[in-house]
Amino acid sequence: MFRLTPATQHYDWGSATAIPEVLGTPPDGRPVAEAWFGAHPSAPSTVVTRAGADAVPLTELLADDPHAMLGDDVVQRFGARLPYLLKLIAADSPLSLQVHPSVEQAHAGWDAEEAAGVPRDAPHRCYRDTNHKPELVFALTRFEAMVGFRAPRRVAELVADLHVPLAADLHRILTTDPTPRGVRTAFEWLLDPATRPGEADVEKFAEACSRRLAAGSPSPRTDRTVMRLAAAYPGDPGAVTSVLLNPVTLEPGEALFVPAGCVHAYLGGLGVEIMANSDNVLRAGLTHKHIDVDELLRTVDCVAAPPIRIAPERVFTSTRIFYAPVDDFELSVTQLTDEGVVRVPGRGPRVVLCLEGEVLVTDAHGASVELTKGQSAFVPAAGGMLQASGDGLLVQADVP
Repeated sequence: MFRLTPATQHYDWGSATAIPEVLGTPPDGRPVAEAWFGAHPSAPSTVVTRAGADAVPLTELLADDPHAMLGDDVVQRFGARLPYLLKLIAADSPLSLQVHPSVEQAHAGWDAEEAAGVPRDAPHRCYRDTNHKPELVFALTRFEAMVGFRAPRRVAELVADLHVPLAADLHRILTTDPTPRGVRTAFEWLLDPATRPGEADVEKFAEACSRRLAAGSPSPRTDRTVMRLAAAYPGDPGAVTSVLLNPVTLEPGEALFVPAGCVHAYLGGLGVEIMANSDNVLRAGLTHKHIDVDELLRTVDCVAAPPIRIAPERVFTSTRIFYAPVDDFELSVTQLTDEGVVRVPGRGPRVVLCLEGEVLVTDAHGASVELTKGQSAFVPAAGGMLQASGDGLLVQADVP
């Protein structure tokens, strides 16, 4: 087993304190949006392979002996790479309105940007790799998001009494064609540079939501979300698109799955994320990063559907496993209470992260690592079944 040091990302929507508090590192005033525990080429974690040695990227450790580190099965299915990426995510302000591509779309997008000569680290590049990016978020605090499209008739009801031109236009589009095609028309009309509403119209829409909220709104959460986004990103029509989307609130311990093609935006909270090993994000608004509306619209699925909440299965009494409907990853959460040694189900290459207390993790060969809050380790496939003891909370990423 190898101790991990995560790679941190200082995006402007992050929290200055939440992730440093988990990791036990002093805050330096910068926002820390994410901590990556994994082997994505753009920001791999580092490991110390032996006492006194310098830390090396996890990607290098895996490349040196992929079959021992990843296992024959994983290498055969995914190649010589870790299939997932585990993260801590801390949002102090809303994230971008975004969609992740499928594998096929990622390959096509990567090839097109390579052929066009777009540098791989360019801020305006959309495709950082050739992988899809389905993801699951496990809430550590109250976690708010917008995920997937509402039913068209429900959206039409929400905008019917706002009495501003932008709301009237949305109402007309969605009552004329209350189908996924109508939702796509409305979504594209709001975001396309050729048709998107101006800043004044967005401001009037938010003001209408504020008036309705004060008067006793039929959907206070919708109105508050529009107002919150309009305040964070003045004039951005992404604030208006929020009425098209399903609001989601996760309480600590709950989990949400976001498949490829599903439009979403996280609004606030601290959580653990696990996803396919990718950094492909297509953005259409609510961000200071690169926006590519055309590429997002080619990728997004506009069929109305409820958010996918994943209920855990309890295994060995102390462990809950969140099985996502993908082959790349699963997430388990084990609560330890100083009542002896427990088995930690899972196989293949694993990342274990202690979120509370102190835990001792031991592999099938007797090798062990002690982890306190915020500490993590990479467990090679050759490590076999794990056991854990102590008093704390342990999350584990592995491959189904």
